[in-house]
Amino acid sequence: MILVTGLPRSGTSWAGRMLCASGELVYVNEPLNPERPYRGVLNARVEHRFQYICRDNEAAWLKPFHDTLRLRFRWHAELPWPPSPARYLKYATAFTHGRLTGRRALLDDPFALWSAEWFADRLDCRVIILVRDPVTFAGSWDHLGWTVHPRDLLRQPLLLRDHPHVAKLADTRDRLEKVAALWKAAHESVLQMRHPNIRVVSYEALAADPHFVFRSLYEWCGIPWTDRSAATITRSCTGPAQDAGFAWRGVSKTAFRPTDSRTAAARSRLSAADAERVSRLTLR
Repeated sequence: MILVTGLPRSGTSWAGRMLCASGELVYVNEPLNPERPYRGVLNARVEHRFQYICRDNEAAWLKPFHDTLRLRFRWHAELPWPPSPARYLKYATAFTHGRLTGRRALLDDPFALWSAEWFADRLDCRVIILVRDPVTFAGSWDHLGWTVHPRDLLRQPLLLRDHPHVAKLADTRDRLEKVAALWKAAHESVLQMRHPNIRVVSYEALAADPHFVFRSLYEWCGIPWTDRSAATITRSCTGPAQDAGFAWRGVSKTAFRPTDSRTAAARSRLSAADAERVSRLTLR
């Protein structure tokens, strides 16, 4: 089983889709997203963005995630009428087919970032954490008009106990400062993660040489590298660079779209003053 995580807009959907080009995995999009609860996929109640799971609260999560990773779709959990019939049928079919054909689950979930060690330790997942340069990360969030809601993290006592630096989010004021503080909090937490099943990958390094880094990730995850994988990665990472507006694509709501990966990684949408401010805020 594989988990691809990292803060939103760090390339998790791209990396997850490219790993699934092998044909050996079933793609599961954001089971810990509290705004899109699908109990057939994960039969548990998600209360927070960046839900923190550890040994002290795992009782509510072990069985649901064991079912998800074993591709056991909970048919009755969303009845009498699922919130999204199309997604219900998509995952019910994908889970059943994947389980019968011996495929593994790949979870693409930015909201699992602070729980990465639990996935690695208790569920024996191979965890890939994508990290991105803070300036281009903040620029992507600013371009989309996204903001950070610190309460999602600050209302989780176990998270603050194990990652006390996250409490600094309470002192942030404007949107750019909140985004910079979220990046810094995540960065400090990732630096503390030492489990051998966790591999941290730079988004910029992946974008600069997709074939080399993805092939290395395939090997680390035990996924066979095929001509199909290579062709899909080439096609998806060398397309024309477009500065199109953001839109969810497909039933899975993934943000991935084919593009020129090097151009996308280098693009900064912040003004020089804002870029300098993000750099200052994330370095201090």
